Amino acid sequence: MEPKAEAFTSEPGIAATPGPLQPGNAPIPLAPSDRRVKAEEKRKPLRPYIRLSEAPAPVRRPDWLRARIPTGKAYLETKEILRTLDLHTVCESANCPNIGDCFSRHTATFLILGNVCTRACPFCDIRNGKPLPVDPDEPERVADASRRLGLHYVVVTSVNRDELPDGGAAHFAATIRALRREIPGVRVEVLIPDFLGDEDALRTVLDARPDVLNHNMETVKRLYKRVRPAGRYERSLQLLRNVGTWTSDIPAKSGLMVGVGETREEVEELIRDLHAHGVSMITIGQYLAPSTSHLPVERYVTPAEFAHYRDYGLALGVRQVVSAPLVRSSFHAEEQAGQTVWVG
Repeated sequence: MEPKAEAFTSEPGIAATPGPLQPGNAPIPLAPSDRRVKAEEKRKPLRPYIRLSEAPAPVRRPDWLRARIPTGKAYLETKEILRTLDLHTVCESANCPNIGDCFSRHTATFLILGNVCTRACPFCDIRNGKPLPVDPDEPERVADASRRLGLHYVVVTSVNRDELPDGGAAHFAATIRALRREIPGVRVEVLIPDFLGDEDALRTVLDARPDVLNHNMETVKRLYKRVRPAGRYERSLQLLRNVGTWTSDIPAKSGLMVGVGETREEVEELIRDLHAHGVSMITIGQYLAPSTSHLPVERYVTPAEFAHYRDYGLALGVRQVVSAPLVRSSFHAEEQAGQTVWVG
C-alpha cells in the first residue's frame, strides 16, 4: 500500500513574504479556525481495504509521478490569504499533489460548505463526520479571496452535505453570484456532488449560470460500490445528461481516476458512457492513496496508457480530454476549458 501522504505546511521559523493582507514578515497562521476547534472535528477511522490484484503491490512511485515541491513567495502568499479569510481548499484538505504548482500560481480550488463530509469514500482524504452549520458569509469570502489572488477563472467544489435539504446547492449558487459581483467578467467552474439525485438542487446551481458544470464519476461501473459506496453510477450519469438537456451553453465535465483495479476496456466503456450522456470535457489521472487506511493503489498507469485514453476519447468526439498521471479535475482548469487538447 501507499505510505501516508504528508500534509504540506510551512517549515518552523519561516515567515511569510509580505503579502496583500499582512504588513511585515508576520508568520502565516496555520492553526485551525476557532469555529473548527470548538466543533471538535474528528476524522472517523476508515475500515481497511485489501488489494484486488494478487500481483505484488507497487513499491514506489515512478518518476512520472514526481510533483513540484511547494515553496516560494507566491505559494506563501496564497496560504496567507486563505488562512486570513478562513477558507478551505481541496488542495489542502485532500492533500493534492499539485498544491505546489497551483499555489505558486496564486490559484486554488475552493472547498465550500466546510471541510467535513457526510460520506466516507475510501479514496478521499477529506475527513468525514458531522459538519458544522453552513456559514452564510463564506460565498463573500471566496469572492474576496479570488479578487485578492487575481483570479479570472475560479473553481469551486464542496464536501457532500447530504443532511441539507438541497445538498448545499443554494450555497453553490450564492458563491457563483458573489464571485460575479466581486470580479467583473469572472468565469466560474463548479465541481458539484450528486445531490442524491435531486433535480431541483441541480437546477438551483444551473440557474446561477456557472461557466462549466463538473461532476466526477471517479471510477468505472464495476468498482462503484467499492470506490464510491454512497454514489450510484447511473445517478451520476443522469446528472451529467441533465446539464446538456436543460442548458445549451453550460458544458458538462467529468473526471475519473485510474489505478484502483479497473481494466482498460472498462475505462473505455466509461468514456463512451460519458460521451453518450453529453459530457464534452473529461479528465483522467492516477489515484494516489492518502494513507494505508485508504483504498490501496493497484497499479501505476503509464503515460502511454494515459495518452491512449486521451486519443480514444477525442476519436469518439469528446471535445476536450485531459489525461496524464498528475491530472486532477481542477488542475489547470482554465487551460482545460479554453482548448481542445491539453497535455499534462
